Amino acid sequence: MSAQVRHNRRVDDLCVPPGPGIPRGLRVPAGELVEQFSHASGPGGQGVNTADTRVQLSLDLATTTALSDTQREIVLDRLAGRLSGTVLTISAAEHRSQRRNRTAARQRLAALLRDALVPPRARRPTRPTSGSRRRRAEGKRRHSETKRNRRRPQSE
Repeated sequence: MSAQVRHNRRVDDLCVPPGPGIPRGLRVPAGELVEQFSHASGPGGQGVNTADTRVQLSLDLATTTALSDTQREIVLDRLAGRLSGTVLTISAAEHRSQRRNRTAARQRLAALLRDALVPPRARRPTRPTSGSRRRRAEGKRRHSETKRNRRRPQSE
């Protein structure tokens, strides 16, 4: 990582709106969120080398008070590929202003938490349609006939 981190700053509480799996929403306390700022690559004009516009927003899922024990298990399991230990880190550098990148990172973190807590949809068992049953039987008949035609002719 070539970008040097300038400073850490604490932020306001992160609110995750209610949705499936979180009927009352979530409120992540500001003290549990850590923001780091560094130089962002990309557009920026003359200020590109002086402005710390890239934002990294981190949340330790194992210690956060925003999640219940069952929610914590679900989130840790579903986001396992994105975690470093138990810390979830979101980076935002697509905007030229630090403020917009902070907002983008917070929105992304809220969306990730909301999506991770959505309960899986249960599969409703369905019956094959009469057309699909007929097509399957026809295919089996054709296959059987192909195999029968490959046999040696019987001498009578």
